[in-house]
Amino acid sequence: MAKNALADIKTVLDHHIGRRVHLRANGGRRRIIEHVGILEETYPAVFTIKLDEPEQPVRRISFSYADVLTETVELTIFLDDRTLRVEKPR
Repeated sequence: MAKNALADIKTVLDHHIGRRVHLRANGGRRRIIEHVGILEETYPAVFTIKLDEPEQPVRRISFSYADVLTETVELTIFLDDRTLRVEKPR
């Protein structure tokens, strides 16, 4: 089941490469990290986001699909007229 769930999350992200995303991640010790960026690429085990930070050098961050599955990372994709929250499959 877990492999199917990870594949489902990857499939959703594959369809939205190039879209703007909002990322909220657990940074440990009661610290929450929030970023906005572009879903740049998906790989077999991880996905990368190119951050939108004005006046900063280009930064990329990566997370695993398991991070989304375990809800360590919350990912919201901005579509044309709405948003789509990427969640673990039910």
